[in-house]
Amino acid sequence: MSANEPGQPPLAPPTHTSNLAVPSIVLAIGAHPDDVEFGCGGTLAKWASAGTVVHHLVCTDGSKGTWNPDADTAALIADRQREQRAAAAALGATGTVSFLGYIDGELEHSRDAVDKIALAIRTIRPTVVLSHDPWKRYRLHPDHRNTGLNVCDAIVAARDPHFLKHHMTEHGVTHHRPDALLLWEADEPNHFEDVSDFVEIKLSALERHESQFESTMKATDDSGMQVFRERMRTRMAELGAPHGVKAAEIFHLMNRL
Repeated sequence: MSANEPGQPPLAPPTHTSNLAVPSIVLAIGAHPDDVEFGCGGTLAKWASAGTVVHHLVCTDGSKGTWNPDADTAALIADRQREQRAAAAALGATGTVSFLGYIDGELEHSRDAVDKIALAIRTIRPTVVLSHDPWKRYRLHPDHRNTGLNVCDAIVAARDPHFLKHHMTEHGVTHHRPDALLLWEADEPNHFEDVSDFVEIKLSALERHESQFESTMKATDDSGMQVFRERMRTRMAELGAPHGVKAAEIFHLMNRL
């Protein structure tokens, strides 16, 4: 029984599915520039190499993504958009890279954000949507949590024809139901993607986010970056080991949307 069906959820812990059929179009939605690469960069690289059109949507402007109290935030916003486009290209993504522009740290679970994300889903018409798990316990950053909540609400709004009817009159788009939603950093993972051949591409994409070397990757020089690379390789290997693959990214899969 799906968690979205009437009645009680199943008692048994979920078993893991693996390796979705290659989708035609995907939309990855992150709170900040770099979140998509951290959460599902290997999976996107794998799909892009197989012909998937990969789109990025970033909800905030990334303006607080520095430890420098005297930083020029306008310049940082521009840098982070440039870095995100470069990271998407490094993954092999050929779709759009879009920014909703909410202020970093101030993204709310709101009708406005749901409307904009639902419009993106109806416009892009992805087979699969990927984003943050909003129900991950002990999550500190509100932008991650609220992005996940907004995305889940937008899935419902985008799929049903009586939600947000102004999308048709104002933008000429109709309702769209994706086949699957993959939530990264999942509190209860039930799906893995084998990314054994795409670890280095994921790392290459992450390294396009140069403004985040110190604050996110804890690296101020090349030796620090090497520590970061090894930490990422080790983590993906640890995620893959229970499933018999060299490296994996794990998600909570919802496929009865």
